[in-house]
Formats: sequence, C-alpha cells, structure tokens
Amino acid sequence: MARNGHSHGRPPAFALACASRSVPPGRSGNAASTERGATMTGFVSLVGAGPGDPELLTLKAASRLRTADLVLHDALVDPAALGLASHARFLYVGKRARRKSIAQSTIERLLVRAARRGERVVRLKCGDPFVLGRGGEEALALAHAGIPYEIIPGVSSAIAAPGLAGIPVTHRGLASGFAVVSGHAEQVFAPMLRAIAPQSLTVVVLMGIANRARIAEVLVDRGWPAQTPAAIVLDASWSEQASWTGTLAALGGCQLPAQHPEAAGVLVIGEVVSLAEALSAATATAVRAA
Repeated sequence: MARNGHSHGRPPAFALACASRSVPPGRSGNAASTERGATMTGFVSLVGAGPGDPELLTLKAASRLRTADLVLHDALVDPAALGLASHARFLYVGKRARRKSIAQSTIERLLVRAARRGERVVRLKCGDPFVLGRGGEEALALAHAGIPYEIIPGVSSAIAAPGLAGIPVTHRGLASGFAVVSGHAEQVFAPMLRAIAPQSLTVVVLMGIANRARIAEVLVDRGWPAQTPAAIVLDASWSEQASWTGTLAALGGCQLPAQHPEAAGVLVIGEVVSLAEALSAATATAVRAA
C-alpha cells in the first residue's frame, strides 16, 4: 500500500536527491564519488547527540560513533557518548555563549579536510543538527565541496527539556503548536516574539537564559498577560537537572540555583507550563494511594 501518495516502487524525487548525497560509511570500501567524478573515501555524519543523556542517542548515532575515525564535538556532549567512539580521535569545537570559540568556517574546513583524507567523520552536535545547531551551514559546506554526508537527527532540547520537566509543548485545549526561538540576540528574538499572537502557542526559547528579562518584556509588551505561566529548565536530562516555574512577570528576576552558573537552559512560556504542577500532584496522589 502506498503511503503519503507514493508507491513503494520508487522513492519521491526529493528522497533520491538526498540519497545521492548520502552513502553510509563502512560499505564497499567506504568509497563515494563527487559530481566531478573524483573518487573519495571519506564520509561525514552530522549527528544529533540529544539533550545530554547518552541513552537518548539514536541507534544510528551510536553506530556512527562506533565506526568513526574522527569526532568533532560540542561542549555539552556527555563523555559517555564520546566513549562509544573507542577508535576515534576527538576534536573539541564547542560553542558557548559569550566565550571565545572556534569559528564556524574553521569547523567546516576541518570537516572537508578530514573527509578528503579518507576519514569517517562524525560531527556530534547537541540536540538536533538542524534545530539552531548550524547543521544546515555544515551540510551546505560539505555539499559545495563535493563531500558525501548524511544527517542523523537527534532529540532536540526544545522538546526534551520541557518534557523531562513534565511540560508538554502541546496539549489539547491549551496549545496546539509551539515556536522555537533563539534567545541569544535581541535582534533575532524580538521580531519573532512580536510576530506571535499572545497565548496562541507555546514559546520555547533556546540560549535565552541571560536575556530572559528582556524576552519577558517583549512578550508582555506584545500583549501576553504578565501572569502567563513560565518555566526554566536547566541541564535537561543530566543528573543536575533543575527547573523553576512561575509567571512571565517573575521570569526576569528569578534566581537560578547557585550550582548552575554555567547551565544550559531552556525557557518555556505558555499555559502548558501549568501542567507540570498538575502532573506532579497527580503522580504524588497515585503514589500515596498505591
């Protein structure tokens, strides 16, 4: 039976285009060819590492790590995930807000050069490569250089962090959709937040901890009620995970736990935040009754 209007006999045109760029490593001598006909033995996997817990890696991500020759990884990747790449060399290329870091163009050159040396390269990125991870830029650089590559999605912290704190990003009657926004720079987040009708969906902000007061101001100025539920989830899926819940009015002035000065955090704003307390209370009641 066909699904989504396509027969099983031939994949759709866009799938064929992607497949021509993605030759999985470790097969037929690991060889692939560019459009110009030059034989190449290298291959790059752009891999999502998920929010942190290595058990949230996909099976394919774990498989690529085990066969990697070189792993270029971000700052917030768990050492246990790197431990899967037992035969690989490691290169830290992490990017953290307000810290000196390696240029994106340099990362792209490193990927291309390693692949041209015939290496199986894993670019291990926090969350999902295509959700505020600059994975698209790296894919374009590889494509322009004629390097075969593949995309291995990961669990994005935009969904995982709220979920692990008991907050569904969608819930019937409260939110039928959600927006994921970068909170790193006001010139980026302010226009996006102003474009969202008040209380029309859940707002999830990545990299917005330092700008949480300004983010709250922009939303209130846009018409969001000051008492809209809001949450901060820190170090989601790590043993140090912590969360704060309150209101949009209190978001900017809330104090973060002292043990989390460098924590990666996610802001969640919308009525769905109220479900965290409801779920906690319902769970406690069920435990007492058991």
